[in-house]
Amino acid sequence: MGTPSFGVTAAGAEVMDKLSRGLMDGQLLTGILPGAGDLAGRLAAGARAADVGCGTGHALNLMARAFPASEFRGYDFSAEGIARARAEAAEWGLGNVEFEILDVVELAADPPFGVVFAFDAIHDQVDPVGVLAAIHRALEPGGLFLIMDTKASSSLENNLENPLAPMLYAVSTLHCMTVSLAHGGAGLGTMWGEERARQILADAGFDLLDVYDVPDDPMDSVYLSQRPPTA
Repeated sequence: MGTPSFGVTAAGAEVMDKLSRGLMDGQLLTGILPGAGDLAGRLAAGARAADVGCGTGHALNLMARAFPASEFRGYDFSAEGIARARAEAAEWGLGNVEFEILDVVELAADPPFGVVFAFDAIHDQVDPVGVLAAIHRALEPGGLFLIMDTKASSSLENNLENPLAPMLYAVSTLHCMTVSLAHGGAGLGTMWGEERARQILADAGFDLLDVYDVPDDPMDSVYLSQRPPTA
């Protein structure tokens, strides 16, 4: 999972890493990617891929190790997270992954990417619309954009039967919304939900290809979208 695109302490990076590492180890290569159409095939054949809000970079390092023909770039505003990502890549001897401290609204569009990932990161952004616009520009026509984020509705009444909702709304109120709003941001929050995700992806020019559950994970959904081939 990604960390927010603003300053994150060493303790914060550690917490986010612990929350996501087990899921990524267990599901990224065997559950999340296989559900995403031909994405795994593109990576196996060789693609230029990015992870925005990469946090400590574990997901990207896992993919770099599994798909040596591809080139991976990880971006995050957290110096602590990027330091940990680089250390793990060096420990694993990976030569096809690099990490950079960057506000992802400034993501470069040249050379373009064939695949972009955002693991639990879009709802944290100060400027999610700007981030999605930057990703759209940075993708080649026909490029794929995979978001993994909280499984929820955008409407409170539709989440009342979700046993995880009280915890997720608490996290949203105490951290995700608060930090974004403190920086003058949109404050999407943890429970931004599927309806809003669909809308802002469409507004940014993406074609939504599929929405599916993460295996053995009741908290997350995957949104697979594409920059139109002719856009």
